[in-house]
Amino acid sequence: MSAARWQQLQLKLPVIQAPMAGGATTPQLAAAVGEAGGLGFLAGALLSPAQIREEAGKIRALSDKPFGINLFVQGRPQPNPAELALALDLLKPWHAELGLDAPAAPDSFCQPFDEQLEAVLELKPAVASFTFGILDAAQMRALGDAGILVVGTATNLAEGLAWAALGADAVCAQGREAGGHRGTFIGEQRQSLRPMLSLTYELAQNLPLPVIAAGGIMHGRDIAAAMRHGAVACQLGTAFLRCPESGISLLWKQALATAKPGSTRLTRAFSGRYARGLDNRYMEEMAQWQDRLPAYPVMNALTGAMRAAAAKAGRGELMSLWAGEGVADARELPAAELIARLQSEWQAAYR
Repeated sequence: MSAARWQQLQLKLPVIQAPMAGGATTPQLAAAVGEAGGLGFLAGALLSPAQIREEAGKIRALSDKPFGINLFVQGRPQPNPAELALALDLLKPWHAELGLDAPAAPDSFCQPFDEQLEAVLELKPAVASFTFGILDAAQMRALGDAGILVVGTATNLAEGLAWAALGADAVCAQGREAGGHRGTFIGEQRQSLRPMLSLTYELAQNLPLPVIAAGGIMHGRDIAAAMRHGAVACQLGTAFLRCPESGISLLWKQALATAKPGSTRLTRAFSGRYARGLDNRYMEEMAQWQDRLPAYPVMNALTGAMRAAAAKAGRGELMSLWAGEGVADARELPAAELIARLQSEWQAAYR
């Protein structure tokens, strides 16, 4: 993405609202961020193509500002039978504790990526971002022909170079501090846990395209630091979770409000892919098994009923309360007010 193309987005502040799948990023949140001068995002990864169209329509009904849609690049999973059997066996006592029937494998583990991508091409958002994998050349050409800017996720230099070679318009540098799922698709996930500033600098020095910093960015001074390390913009997720426009549950918001520094950890136990969230009993008791569980999206589908029942029962110790390392600095403010606060802090950091 050239500087001119980036400027076409007309962002008053170089802030992107992270596309947090699972209901956190509502149309209201994406629209509010756009209206305030940032770039809002729809998290489309867990939505059907019809739901993606519906949610995008809601954003456009609320705002005429540019927005993005994010998808997970993934094929149809073929679970290992032994891993699947182990996971179902391990989930039985958790289901029993919540009064649920014994766990069972669903008919489908994830939404069809090809059909989701077709919906995005039809909708023509300003930006489409991708994680968990990389597009093929034909998909990349289709997005370019539709006039959609493409942002790939990178957790290491090899991934950034792969996106650059494909012709992406920008790369999002996902530092280890980031909440939610790791986007690693080249190498082992635990070997790609670089601090945000270090990764941002390395990618900015070695890639011929703009770099967006993500991970642990909570204040305007963090934005200033990332931009000094070569970022053209910053992607914030946890910072927006306590906004009234966020779609997470009251229980989750209350947990964020009382979180202390150092209260997050990485786990595969909920989804089969490493993700950062508030530490809890389920993570701790499942830690000894997590390396033997089926990969995402299989494990994510298997724990869906448990997580939903836990949320309904107010059992935070059995929920995936995703949050980044900066969670203790999350502020309970409307999105527009948070954007304004970030802007004044960013400008003060430069002064």
